[in-house]
Amino acid sequence: MNHHSSICGMEIQSVPESDQKELAQLIHNRLLLNQLPADPGLSSRLAIYLSLLDTWNSRLDLTAVLDPEEAVDRHFIDSLSVLSTGLTDHAIRIADIGTGAGFPGLVLAMACPEKQFTLLDAQQKRLAFLKTVCDATNTRNVTLLHLRAEDGGRSPELRDTFDLAVARAVAPLNVLCELVLPFVKPGGFMIAWKGPALSQEYEDGVYAAEKLGAQVKDALPCPVAGRDWDHRLLPIHKLRSTPSAYPRRSGLPKVSPLRQNHP
Repeated sequence: MNHHSSICGMEIQSVPESDQKELAQLIHNRLLLNQLPADPGLSSRLAIYLSLLDTWNSRLDLTAVLDPEEAVDRHFIDSLSVLSTGLTDHAIRIADIGTGAGFPGLVLAMACPEKQFTLLDAQQKRLAFLKTVCDATNTRNVTLLHLRAEDGGRSPELRDTFDLAVARAVAPLNVLCELVLPFVKPGGFMIAWKGPALSQEYEDGVYAAEKLGAQVKDALPCPVAGRDWDHRLLPIHKLRSTPSAYPRRSGLPKVSPLRQNHP
């Protein structure tokens, strides 16, 4: 029997229990295949997440990936791949800047209940979706913030406070550095999920990182079993506080990005 409820003005139809179990098994198998933590409770919660993503997607255009197996790999496995690098081991406070549909931040929060996550996005509707997922999966280690990154990076409560900040599919690397690095405390890390465009973005990204008080480290492969995707994780080590001039006002990092020939 299906149940209906209305959340934030949207009609939500729950997925039949048999379908939920099938999804959870698919997720469990993919986690095992990729040598990631495969706790059955995590698989069940991620199955609820995927079901809600499918339900909300028609209204909010959260993802272009509709095939369940590809969605598991692209959204969940790719997000969790950072757990194999050791970069998250000592981070307690983690921020996801421009979280969108919650990748990678909310997925990591479900897998790492001992850590505290802050997910920031400029669109309230996306945050309504994420709150629905958190409530449905009993995910309690997440704070949702409706803010532009430029505004958040200037907030005394958020600036220089996170052990780790992550971002996936948000902006070119030099723009991303200006949006994300202000949140990271000196000694902490930013991690950018990047694809084939990294080679074109790298030089300007290195320049921007250095200007913002950080150093780009070697990119790490994050393969997904059975996929030939060119995905890499780029760690950026924050060495000192970001100069007070950054981030610049909303929109400016994207319109006039930091480049070597335009300092």
